[in-house]
Amino acid sequence: MLQIESVAFRYGKGPDVIAGLNLDLHPGILGLLGPNGAGKSTLLRILATLARPSHGRVLWQGTDIAREPNKLRQDLGYLPQDFGVYPALSAREFLHYVAAVKGLPAASITARVEECLALVGLSDVSDKPLGNFSGGMRQRVGIAQALLNDPKLLILDEPTTGLDPTERLQFRHLLTDLAGERLVVLSTHIVSDVEASATMLAIMARGKFHFQGTPQELLNRAKGNIWDWTIAADCLASVRSQHQVSNSTRLPEGIRVRIVAAEAPAPDALAVQPSLEDAYMYLSVQA
Repeated sequence: MLQIESVAFRYGKGPDVIAGLNLDLHPGILGLLGPNGAGKSTLLRILATLARPSHGRVLWQGTDIAREPNKLRQDLGYLPQDFGVYPALSAREFLHYVAAVKGLPAASITARVEECLALVGLSDVSDKPLGNFSGGMRQRVGIAQALLNDPKLLILDEPTTGLDPTERLQFRHLLTDLAGERLVVLSTHIVSDVEASATMLAIMARGKFHFQGTPQELLNRAKGNIWDWTIAADCLASVRSQHQVSNSTRLPEGIRVRIVAAEAPAPDALAVQPSLEDAYMYLSVQA
């Protein structure tokens, strides 16, 4: 169990970057959503024991991680937003190095490295230098190193950055497989990254939580506020300037838009069930 109690953080004497955060987490997948600059990465650095809160505390299995960080670190897998590698090393060599740094038993390192390479689909290129890897392949190495110690708490900060559509889909399947008895905290500003897998959502804006709950609870909030409307193609710019448009699709007869609004934008607009992206935009408008 991970408990976040009244956590705040500031740099020096500046204003709070995050403030008043409270959240209790159990095994499953938490989708931490919010725009860039919302404070997501700052919170994850605190959870990963790389920063200490200016106020409040974080408990892992009842232990304050600022006072006893090693209690958490032995259970932690972490992929930071800016993940660096040694370009001269191969993926296999790099993972062996990280496994040794993490203190994995020497007798089990080789088998665990091969298992993690297979999990992220890199077995066939594991002997190539990391300097020759694409951004998406390096990101998969980052995911593999986070899994080496079979962590009970897995923290992933924007893990799909640089992944192509196929890699992104493979990552979502992997994420679902990784859940179960472990807690996965996935930070992203892309709603589709968590749409099919998150058991809980926390949405941040301006350093605070504006929503905590299940995906269904977020969908319920937006119900009755999403509209489907087909407009002429030359009206799109005008509609966007007057309404919150969550999606648009070009059709032979015009452009179909989804509008986030308390009332119908036009008599021929139809109320529709919200998608998670619709609901996220609805909440952003309300915040």
